[in-house]
Amino acid sequence: MKIHPTLDAFKFASLRFTLRADESFQLPHYIGSTLRGGFGTVFKKVVCISLDRDCTQCLLKENCAYSYIFETQQTGKLKASYDLPEYPHPFIIEPPAESKCQYESGDELTFTLTLIGKAIDFLPYFVFVYQELGRKGIGKGRGKYTMKKVESLLEEPRIIYNADSGTLSSDYQTKTFADIVSKSENADVVSLEFLTPTRVKHRGKLTTAMDFTILMKNLLRRTMLLSELHCGEKLEFDHKELLKKAGDIEIVDSALNWQEWERYSSRQKTRIKLGGFAGRITFSGELTEFMPFIRLGEYIHIGKGTSFGLGKYEVVKGE
Repeated sequence: MKIHPTLDAFKFASLRFTLRADESFQLPHYIGSTLRGGFGTVFKKVVCISLDRDCTQCLLKENCAYSYIFETQQTGKLKASYDLPEYPHPFIIEPPAESKCQYESGDELTFTLTLIGKAIDFLPYFVFVYQELGRKGIGKGRGKYTMKKVESLLEEPRIIYNADSGTLSSDYQTKTFADIVSKSENADVVSLEFLTPTRVKHRGKLTTAMDFTILMKNLLRRTMLLSELHCGEKLEFDHKELLKKAGDIEIVDSALNWQEWERYSSRQKTRIKLGGFAGRITFSGELTEFMPFIRLGEYIHIGKGTSFGLGKYEVVKGE
């Protein structure tokens, strides 16, 4: 696979936040949207000088942390063909796997935050805002929490922030696309387990009729956009040839099912249905050339709603 030699430009960091409930509170079944929504609300109040103004109309949008992180816009570097209604944010919040909703004083809640490219430099904002969110309260009843610690993942977990010291270390770990390519395995069979609702579009509509071409088309586009928007590097590879080869990959078994859920949008003042498919699908064929992208997708997710944890999958079998 011939791709741009400077793959180390595509880098990301993965952090685990541990929160300790100071009082009881109740969260919805899927808390990723709550963690993202609460963060966005506090983030804007912290950094925005004109809370009632649309970011797209603000003169400061090019130099605003909130606008960059939460209202990601197209840049002049992107090709005109990327004329999309929205562009991928440089962060992914992965809620805890357990479906616990009720938290009592002393209970802990953990979630994972992945930051991509330039967004890694904004880690102090994320730490500070989640501290502030804990003081303001979260969930039904606005229960308070204390941010107990933040750990850097990817290799051996290391604490970069703890409540006792109140200091944030820059000793976090990062990984690059080059790292993934160098360690990517040969494979002729691979199974993917979709762990959170996955909203993938085909011909303009959400679909459960997943095949390998649809998977790779969505994954390649997301990878290219994230690289160009947030890592300052245009990945050069023959994506048309890859998609052509993807058509030769067969489905061995598929057990995908639709999971419906909804969240409340504070900005739109309404509940929004956000269903997607979950479950396992197994592919067979010459998969080695695709494995770097599939492995990267375990970190960056796929489809719509990735910023609050949708589209998460894991490789559960590969040869």
